[in-house]
Amino acid sequence: MRDGLGRMQRVVVIGGSSAIAVATAARWARAQRGLEVVLCARPSVRRDEAAEQLAALGAVVELVDLDVEGAHAEQAAVMEAVYAGRDVDVVLVAVGVLGDQEQAWQDPQAALRMVDVNTRAPIVHGVLASNQLRRQGHGSLVLISTVAGERVRRSNFVYGATKAGADDFYRGLAQAVAPEGVHVLVVRPGFVRSPMTDGLDEAPLAQTPEEVAEVIAEGVREGREVVWAPAAMRWVMTGLRSVPTPIFRKLPI
Repeated sequence: MRDGLGRMQRVVVIGGSSAIAVATAARWARAQRGLEVVLCARPSVRRDEAAEQLAALGAVVELVDLDVEGAHAEQAAVMEAVYAGRDVDVVLVAVGVLGDQEQAWQDPQAALRMVDVNTRAPIVHGVLASNQLRRQGHGSLVLISTVAGERVRRSNFVYGATKAGADDFYRGLAQAVAPEGVHVLVVRPGFVRSPMTDGLDEAPLAQTPEEVAEVIAEGVREGREVVWAPAAMRWVMTGLRSVPTPIFRKLPI
């Protein structure tokens, strides 16, 4: 629960090694020394480095082993322990995999793995987190989505389609839980310079995780339901949605 001055006290991150999630937690940790940050992810060097970075900013960091590709019951048990007895101000869901886009539409196993990570896992944790926030009667649930789900394109349509499923679920969830005092925010970044995009050609309007973190912090503070990072991506995607399919297919995207 936020303190008497409205400052955050506890943040839970699902996907605790995500560059955007860590940058966002760091943004909040700088603003509130002593912030409790729970990083839920599989053990890794990146998760350990994230914990060290946040601790150096004065955050109190807890590491929780979580495999978002594991069984639902196992994940629920892990999160039950995380949520037990303590209120949460923000749950940030930042799981996703880009994968090999050509393999993903030709290999069922590759396609299903992307469904598991990009669609199933965010939905599972959206349900678990929203149940906790509803019990509290307050708090924000944030999904890191993508502009790629707005209109899927040939270059990464499996990624875009699987992320779009979670995006739509959270948009509906926002309406369902709002009467109970719960805020849901969907964040749609464009190209972000991060480990996920290493080796890819940089797209226009590329940004850093820290720039996306600023957009997220503003969206939570203002109680927004959808934010774009950068804001100009909203108008880019609005234009692309209106392009006739025969022309859209010929675009180099």
